[in-house]
Amino acid sequence: MELIYKGKTKDVYEMDGGNVLLKFKDDVTGEDGVFDPGANTVGLTIEGAGKSGLRMTTHFFEKLIEKNIPTHFVDSNIDEVTMTVKKAEMFGRGLEVICRYRAVGSFLKRFGAYCEEGQPLNAFVEVTLKDDDRKDPPINQDGLSQLGILSIEDYKKLEELTKEISGIVKDELALKGLELYDIKLEFGRHIETNEIMLIDEISGGNMRVYKNGVYISPMELEKLVLA
Repeated sequence: MELIYKGKTKDVYEMDGGNVLLKFKDDVTGEDGVFDPGANTVGLTIEGAGKSGLRMTTHFFEKLIEKNIPTHFVDSNIDEVTMTVKKAEMFGRGLEVICRYRAVGSFLKRFGAYCEEGQPLNAFVEVTLKDDDRKDPPINQDGLSQLGILSIEDYKKLEELTKEISGIVKDELALKGLELYDIKLEFGRHIETNEIMLIDEISGGNMRVYKNGVYISPMELEKLVLA
């Protein structure tokens, strides 16, 4: 296999046959040693975080496949901390799509003059450009269209998929007495079919989850969800 990309939390390898292998790492995003799913830098290393994230990701991708939602997931190997996925083409240099149910994180920092911390939001969807140097700037559908990154029609599909996927995750967590505050998703196009599909991962590392108002860490979340 050929290493094609070293990411913050995963390394990406080209496989024979056209698929891609993701190797999950124990590095997590954050700042000053504190975990933050919205950060664009590696903040700390937590032993077992990669395997924990892969277990959660496998669980949720299998749920989505049951509901015929397009994803890049093929299979995973928990022992080797790897996931085989379909090859995808990114939108531009990559987009992150956030679905928010509570006003926390960067949303609160930007709009705190108009809301209170933890204020309920109705599946508010926002898109940011993956750009570490510019701190992942937010962009709307007109901007995406005019810059040739994503058509208005595809944006609507992206938003629809984001709300559907986030709702499934939210409902699944609620069964365990957990509340999803926000979740960060990534999408791409299948290289062969051109279909928009969910890529990357769905784990505690890309969501904020609380129980009775108390934040649940990613590895603790995995134990609660998969218990």
